[in-house]
Amino acid sequence: MGLYTPESLERLRQRIDLVSVLSAHIELKPAGGYLKACCPFHEERSPSFMLRKGDTHYHCFGCGAHGDAIQFLMGHLRYSFREAVDQLADRFQVVLESSGSTAEKGPNRAALRDALDKASLFFHYCLLHTAEGHRALDYLYGRGLTLDFICRFRLGWAPRDEGLLMKVLMGQQLADWQLRDSGLIHEGRNRALFINRVTIPIRDAQGQVVGFSARKIGDEQGPKYINTHETALFKKGQLLFGLDSSRRRIAKERRVLIVEGQIDALRLIHAGLDWTVAGQGTAFGEAQVRALVQLGVRQALLMFDGDSAGLEAAVKVGHLLLKEGVEVLVVRLPEGHDPDSILRREGVEALNRFIEGARDYLSFLVEYSGKDRMGSPAAKGQWVGEVVTRIREWNNPILIQESLSRLALLVGVAPEALQGGGGTSQSMRQRAYAGGMLVDTNRVLETDLLRWMVLLGPTQPALIALAAANYPASLFRTPLCQRVYGAILESHLKGLPVDLLSLGATLADSEVEPFFQELTAKRIHPERADAQVRQTLGKLLERDWLEQRDQIRARIAQESLSDAEKLELASQFDAMSRSPPCIT
Repeated sequence: MGLYTPESLERLRQRIDLVSVLSAHIELKPAGGYLKACCPFHEERSPSFMLRKGDTHYHCFGCGAHGDAIQFLMGHLRYSFREAVDQLADRFQVVLESSGSTAEKGPNRAALRDALDKASLFFHYCLLHTAEGHRALDYLYGRGLTLDFICRFRLGWAPRDEGLLMKVLMGQQLADWQLRDSGLIHEGRNRALFINRVTIPIRDAQGQVVGFSARKIGDEQGPKYINTHETALFKKGQLLFGLDSSRRRIAKERRVLIVEGQIDALRLIHAGLDWTVAGQGTAFGEAQVRALVQLGVRQALLMFDGDSAGLEAAVKVGHLLLKEGVEVLVVRLPEGHDPDSILRREGVEALNRFIEGARDYLSFLVEYSGKDRMGSPAAKGQWVGEVVTRIREWNNPILIQESLSRLALLVGVAPEALQGGGGTSQSMRQRAYAGGMLVDTNRVLETDLLRWMVLLGPTQPALIALAAANYPASLFRTPLCQRVYGAILESHLKGLPVDLLSLGATLADSEVEPFFQELTAKRIHPERADAQVRQTLGKLLERDWLEQRDQIRARIAQESLSDAEKLELASQFDAMSRSPPCIT
């Protein structure tokens, strides 16, 4: 079942202005009847990225990047399909209706975002324009934060008056349920959750406020920080703080700088290190790692506080990242310091020097965890065994093998001593073989065909007609690919649009969402489309043809058949061999 109704997605299609979307991310310049820009998908000096005013698709004549507004957001900023659709709906003020039942829809997410944004503005006003807010302002100035910084990230002050927030927001026509379901007031109590604290808006990857972190500044009772509780918008274990400001550079450079604190992240971003993110408090788990992998991150630098808690966090987070095959470097800060204190004391140049001196995760792990455990052979053996166990939890067999070899060098033992129980032995070979078997050749081939049809179908419908005339959906082997192909052929037959947006109306469930990401991850060249589609169709037909021949050959070998039956099958085999498939 789709995320949204076809009708609401069609309204969005009619409202999307591609030039407006692209202009927010690249500099478009008029060139005759076209608009040109340096392509954001590859490095170039002369513009080769072009579109006509009024077009719904762009094309780069340098690298072959081609697509619509959704494909641009998915490719350039690594949005998921849903994130891209939601961002466009917000931008062009289109209300998207869920295709699920009333029970499935849950609270109105747009209404919750509206409540949180208005609360953020209210807190910011209280900080800048009230007497009690000025006390908090002095505190922030004392931490080295400038007014420019405070305004850029819309820091605020939650006033002492427990009912003032409700009074102001309800005066702006917000309902009780919006305040409750957005986490602004206590469940079952008509008073604000955040009182007498500095507020820091927490934004999702698209820049929408989804919650707050609030810090006390005096000696009042209670924890130093409190966060919005879990809501439909705020999922603590899934959010990366600062990603809205850092996403573009992270996606472009395929690397990320991870810090502990929210103020640390904002300070670094403001200083120009806009490839920085943080977890929510001490939380940095598998969901955040998956989000970074989806962004294409290949290298992560961990710059946590220079205390024991920061070092332990580096051990944990580095392990999670390496499990997913991300290279990890660890930045060691002096004890008692964090990124913010280094930045205030020595400036961004000093931070960059620390970053340049980052060490690989394994060297850091050996130095940190082994410093007190090398005194005796027994202690050393136990500790090395623990590190080997950690390495074997990583998912990439080559990474495991190389890391075990490096560990042997670091701790001064023979490499063979660490390879038992799964290194390069039978277990390792089995894991590598199992990893290879995960590659489904049928899915790869069928996905290649679908990529051309979905990404170029809107501008070259003849490609879909060619596929429809030569290959029925019933012959697809991968159920998901068969569903997508069937939907494409049905839409084409009815004269309806064929693109990600239209397919999302019926196919964008939990399985299809990552499939769309897979489709858009690979570049296509429109000028080669006809030849490439014919070639892929030929491979699909040849696959089926060869399989049918093999089936006939296997039947001929059956001893239970009579000579006459075997001759008939041999005749069929010869006839097939003389008539290999061809594209009409």
